[in-house]
Amino acid sequence: MLKSKPHPDYPGEPGRYIRGNDYSPVAVAIILNTDEDKIPPEIESLVRAGAETGAAISGTVQTPNIGFEKMICNIVGNPNIRYLILGGPESDGHQTGAALKALMANGIDGKKKIIGTDALHAYLYNIPIEFVDRFRKQISLIDLQFQGDPALIRNAVWSCFQETPVDFMGRAVHDAGAYPEPPLSGKLTWSVTQPWSVPCEEKERDAILKAKELMARLKKRNMNN
Repeated sequence: MLKSKPHPDYPGEPGRYIRGNDYSPVAVAIILNTDEDKIPPEIESLVRAGAETGAAISGTVQTPNIGFEKMICNIVGNPNIRYLILGGPESDGHQTGAALKALMANGIDGKKKIIGTDALHAYLYNIPIEFVDRFRKQISLIDLQFQGDPALIRNAVWSCFQETPVDFMGRAVHDAGAYPEPPLSGKLTWSVTQPWSVPCEEKERDAILKAKELMARLKKRNMNN
């Protein structure tokens, strides 16, 4: 089967993940619903199960904005990744699992909001729409949310590796090879750390960007004087 070399920047964004086999067809995302310094052992065991079985990347995701953006950037930087296994609990505050399923099913609207989710702040401001479209075309979601069994994660990863289709929980999965388009850069285009504070109207966003550019030019000019 055809495999592809990941983008030189891959994985382009830092995060709480373990990098594994770059030519693996699967990534694992375990929802984190605690503070970073209080990650419970059961979440760690799910992440390790993915990495130890051969996932390209296995880690946690917490928020349906910057968390998703970093995950998307890393996945579109590696065309070999064709499946995303979702595991772990739900995050009551962020509704991360529901938001990811809505993103896969519906995409985003003109304001870069994930369609069909009630999750707060589910906006993907920091990445181009091209990245979102590519992510949704490149991968299939395997939903193992609420099933906290590391053996199930291992079985899912193993199934995705097979050259010929095998049955996994009622669906046929196998390694179909790399997505037939070059890897994308995999970098955030800009950084909105508080997406709820960003104006929804395009004109307002353009005005803010122009103001930031002007401030940067003035700052540079003052430094040169």
